[in-house]
Amino acid sequence: MCGIVGYVGSKQAYPILIDGLQRLEYRGYDSAGVALLHNNEINLYKKEGKVAALEAEANGKNLQGNVGIGHTRWATHGEPCDKNAHPHLSHSGKIAMIHNGIIENYAQIKTELTNKGYQFKSDTDSEVLVNFIEDIKINNQCSLEEAIRVALKRVTGAYVILLIDPELPDTIIAARKGSPLVIGVGDQEHFLGSDASPMLAYTKDVVYINDHEMAIVRPGELILKNYGNEPLTPFVQRLDLDLAAIEKGGFEHFMLKEIFEQPQTIFDSFRGRLDAEQHRITLSGLDAIQDRLLAARRIIIVACGTSWHAGLLAEYLIEELCRINVEVEYASEFRYRNPIVGPEDVIIAVSQSGETADTLVALENAKQQGATIFGVVNVVGSSIARMADAGAYTHAGPEIGVASTKAFTAQVIVLQLFALKLALLKGTISNDRFSKLVEGLHAVPSQVEWILTNELENIKAIAAKYKDASDFLYLGRGYNFPIALEGALKLKEISYIHAEGYPAAEMKHGPIALVDETLPVVFVATKDPYYDKIISNMQEIKARKGRLIAVVSEGDEVGATLAEDVMVVPEVDEIIAPLLSVIPLQLLSYYIGIERGVDVDKPRNLAKSVTVE
Repeated sequence: MCGIVGYVGSKQAYPILIDGLQRLEYRGYDSAGVALLHNNEINLYKKEGKVAALEAEANGKNLQGNVGIGHTRWATHGEPCDKNAHPHLSHSGKIAMIHNGIIENYAQIKTELTNKGYQFKSDTDSEVLVNFIEDIKINNQCSLEEAIRVALKRVTGAYVILLIDPELPDTIIAARKGSPLVIGVGDQEHFLGSDASPMLAYTKDVVYINDHEMAIVRPGELILKNYGNEPLTPFVQRLDLDLAAIEKGGFEHFMLKEIFEQPQTIFDSFRGRLDAEQHRITLSGLDAIQDRLLAARRIIIVACGTSWHAGLLAEYLIEELCRINVEVEYASEFRYRNPIVGPEDVIIAVSQSGETADTLVALENAKQQGATIFGVVNVVGSSIARMADAGAYTHAGPEIGVASTKAFTAQVIVLQLFALKLALLKGTISNDRFSKLVEGLHAVPSQVEWILTNELENIKAIAAKYKDASDFLYLGRGYNFPIALEGALKLKEISYIHAEGYPAAEMKHGPIALVDETLPVVFVATKDPYYDKIISNMQEIKARKGRLIAVVSEGDEVGATLAEDVMVVPEVDEIIAPLLSVIPLQLLSYYIGIERGVDVDKPRNLAKSVTVE
């Protein structure tokens, strides 16, 4: 989950590393550090806190060097502090290393090294690994490259590592397993990063490194090998991404920018796929596994966090429209409970980054049992995209804010297109219903724009009114239940207010005991077949003096009368409604977070891409 950067070339490395770390802070911001090679010495600077604290620490010191590595940390082993910040030096001080991942057998290796007289300055598994590599290098009298190769055959866990050594003054050696690594190819220079964002200002030509591959990187040379020391041919890809996509563009926060980008990102998600005039959906990834989908015994959706909520919504969609059994699994549970999976199953993996550790391992296990994998991811070239038998990119563009917004709605669009196309192939949807839903989806970007234009000031006022609440309850039915879950998650992430999402009917089975005159209860109460039922649930809360806030359809006077505060969305088909009802909840969480003084782009303890277990 940490962010890593590296540079080798003719330029000064430090400014490039700092710029890259700032772009990667969404991956972790507990501490940051850099190591620079200059005149056969390693100059290392690191500091607890965000990258700005590192800059202050390094100010006025020797920052020369054309080779360097940098790291911004999300703590796993050891609390956030200076000593646990990366890079870590080996016992002799001759090797510097940064690491993203977890070394599971570090304790055993640490004991062996301690018995040999090694001493450790940090509490991290990463320092153990760099010392292990050095110990192998010394005892076997081998090159650093060979020592890394030997060490990694012994190590269990996930990692990307970058190492520098004054004996190799123009070289970075990198290796990966289970965590992402991208290498940018410039003019006699190379850039390394956890993703492409640190290098966009310098190059758009990149190489995605696969598991069990090692890269030896020099100014004009990229050597790629597997762990068997066999040479590989780097595959250079051209990024279809602009630097402006990862800038704030005049917005105060990335989160607000990304909320406001949704009319465009939703359109981008169905552009070239949805033809409203011809009432046609084109989804080439689905076509590639059409026979297996039509013959599938069931579909299993595997995801984490916000992506799990998109998956739950897809379960409702696919079961209703396609009449096939769907199960939605938390990847972290699915991978460990020995599920029954076989060749007749199709696994849909939903992940913004395409690098989510639990999802990746779950997919590996399912693939070994013969299941077909369909990936729904945002990041081109990501691990899940490459592992899947087929898939569909969401085309949401880079999402920098830690709390997912536009990535969620893009996932929902792609899953809706998937469900509609499969239903048409199976003959489980009428042509008239299909056509109306296609037309409805095509109108969503303009309807989201309407919400952002007409409801913004109202939602700001509601946020100011409820900013001091200690708890929230979010309730919804049917397709709006996953949206209630997503709204509660956003509020927790961004404001640090405890919030729970429930099916509205389950309220009476426990949560109603929490209701009093201080508890805000958010109902997602748009017009749908459950509408009369959810109005009754609202009455029950009102009778117990709960503070009612409701997302209602335009023109709904009943819901608006019952609630103390309302957020209005256009009235649409119940299948499409979640794409609209989630927008006010995103804005509500954002503005409550702002009112409470939270850094909404970098909320505490969180990171964007969960690449460790």
